[in-house]
Amino acid sequence: MVKYVSKSKTRYITGRRRRVVWFSVAASIIIVLLIIATVIIYRIYDNNLEPVSNSEKSQIVTIKSGTSVNAIADILHNDKLIKSAWSFEWYVRSDGVRDKLEAGTYALTPSQGVKSIVDTLTQGKIATKLVTILPGKRLDQIRSALINDGFSPASVDAALQPAQYSSLPALADKPANASLEGLLYPDSFQKDANTNPSQIISESLVEMGQHLTPSLQAAFAAEGLTTYQGITLASIVEQEVSKPSDQAQAAQVFLSRLKLNMPLGSDVTALYGAIVAGQTPSLTYNSPYNTLLHTGLPPTPISNVNAQALNAVAHPANTNWLYFVTGDNGTTYFEQTAQQHQADTNAYCHVLCSQ
Repeated sequence: MVKYVSKSKTRYITGRRRRVVWFSVAASIIIVLLIIATVIIYRIYDNNLEPVSNSEKSQIVTIKSGTSVNAIADILHNDKLIKSAWSFEWYVRSDGVRDKLEAGTYALTPSQGVKSIVDTLTQGKIATKLVTILPGKRLDQIRSALINDGFSPASVDAALQPAQYSSLPALADKPANASLEGLLYPDSFQKDANTNPSQIISESLVEMGQHLTPSLQAAFAAEGLTTYQGITLASIVEQEVSKPSDQAQAAQVFLSRLKLNMPLGSDVTALYGAIVAGQTPSLTYNSPYNTLLHTGLPPTPISNVNAQALNAVAHPANTNWLYFVTGDNGTTYFEQTAQQHQADTNAYCHVLCSQ
């Protein structure tokens, strides 16, 4: 028996099959195109890993500490040492060496190719090494960092003697018996096998002198500070807060307290005094640095400083705060009265203020 199938139903079935066929064809085309695109991309990628040219002419490239992979790729591409920045980044990430690229000054050639350049950057094949002095560090911490960078303890100790740098502007206002505490400007400096740590110290002091411009010193004077006192207060600001806007307000608080003959009330000065005396860090240790107990500035800076902190002291915020507290969330709260300060401390500072 032959069943009757209407023509309209036959057309519907045929149309549906046609759409399925076309969908399958389209999907197949897309897959093929994706495969072709992937092959093309990988070929382009592989080609971009090849040397830019046959040139053996060395180019000196400096990678500073903290430079991102993206920035390194741009530096190499701009110097025409690699064909493509994105290919370099892809290779570094896929090869798992993203965190192994070392800061330093390198001699690279266009004939190396990406793999060879990455090997150079990860294996420490440097023309010179970068020695970094970080901001907000005590002199003893800088000493340890220099020793970790390969200098002998004896050579570092000799290099940290101030007398040999007495002609440098950064030391012009330093008290006679004071160390180099606070005067070493934070930056990265080149070191090779022949570098003496005194060269690093000298370069850092020269840079500090360049930041102590006549206009900056005049601004310190306008606040009633000598240059050395300005550096000392900047070191306290550097330790207390990190945001530029907060630093300018913190500087205003401390300057206002100085003018009112109020104790600065800075925890970081008290802790510094205990540490340099070889004591357990404590807010109650009675040293000349403890501004919780004594009025005025501490005898010396408590760490080195950057331009941001120096400018905060030279150009404090136009506010009238007398107190501030940094909460556990990292936000700094400023207040006019002791009552407001205590309320903010109770509300926002539980962990930090209990230490």
